[in-house]
Amino acid sequence: MTGATIDHMISLTILIAALLVAMMTYNGLFASAVDYDRNRQVANKAIDITNTICLSPGSPIDWGQTNDTLLGFGLQDPQVGGYALSPYSIMRLKTVSNDSQLVYYPHTGLYYNNISANYGSGIFTPIDDCLNYSTATELLGINRTYGFAVDIAPTLNVIISEISTNPLKLNVEVLGQGLPISDATLNYYLFQTENGSPNPLITPYFGVDQTGPSGSVELIFSGITAIDPAYSLTVYVSIGGVNGVGYYTQNTVTDDQFIVPLIEDFDQGNIILAHSWDLIHPGQSAEVKYSAMFYILTSDFHLQQVEVDPSEGHVNSGSSIPLVRMQIPASEVGLLIVSYQKSATEVGSIILPWGIGTLGVSASFGGDQTGYDFVATELRQVNINNIAYQVKVSTWSLSG
Repeated sequence: MTGATIDHMISLTILIAALLVAMMTYNGLFASAVDYDRNRQVANKAIDITNTICLSPGSPIDWGQTNDTLLGFGLQDPQVGGYALSPYSIMRLKTVSNDSQLVYYPHTGLYYNNISANYGSGIFTPIDDCLNYSTATELLGINRTYGFAVDIAPTLNVIISEISTNPLKLNVEVLGQGLPISDATLNYYLFQTENGSPNPLITPYFGVDQTGPSGSVELIFSGITAIDPAYSLTVYVSIGGVNGVGYYTQNTVTDDQFIVPLIEDFDQGNIILAHSWDLIHPGQSAEVKYSAMFYILTSDFHLQQVEVDPSEGHVNSGSSIPLVRMQIPASEVGLLIVSYQKSATEVGSIILPWGIGTLGVSASFGGDQTGYDFVATELRQVNINNIAYQVKVSTWSLSG
């Protein structure tokens, strides 16, 4: 009897252990099934959000160019359709991650969002005219359920570097997915800034060239022989129907860029030329003289000049003339080029891209995905002003 009892206990123990193993396996499979289903839902939602952002212009369809209330969120260009994004709507996204990064301008009493923080170029938009992340999630119908982030960046990487001066030589390198691209056609525009009387002089140079086997080409400007020239160079690249753009600026000013273009009204194309010292050195005075030009970017990457008023003048921080208001063609993508001179030796220029594609500006918008276990990612190839861009949309569930 004793042996039978022991055998019975051993059998019962083995049975209980088997049941526990089976239950643990089942729980693991069940948890994996739940995770798989949740992740599949997130992946499907990522596709929905991406399609809404890329294939819907929002409501109203021209919200990027008007002062109307936004009723639906989307970034598609309504005039082109398909996978083409509006160059104006992207300019109205609140791209800063926190309000401490906003720029305050005392003469308007407004805070401004800067899409591009690069020296020599910038898109400063009144924060009240920008779409914030919270409102975007409500318009997409995903607030409190899903989070998302969208990153918009040019497909081609155009790298420009100065080789030498007297004469000026610049190297342009074109990369696609990290690889050099040969036989790419370049349309390039260089705007030289020189000291003038009473306002700075802007001398434009235009040319066409092609990258060699290494994916680069050397541009030589024999007419520029200054030891320390001030200029801005914009290069538009085309290869096999894919277009890109690069930008480079060189100023004799080292501490401040002095002139900061601020967008005042999208609907009318109103621009403020502000003195940078009013933004970073309030109360100090420094007169700066300027000359301004606006160039419309055509579909074949040529620049057509359009007069702006006033095209020249001066601003003086801390004085009765702290800013200048001008108007540009609101419905035309292009470049506002402003050259300035602080003294006989301090000259420079800054460019406001009207439409982000004209200078290949990147933009990031959305929430913080840190701490979430599963993030679904969708990629799309799009065009902005005929410039090739890649859109990456990341999506995650707020429930874990």
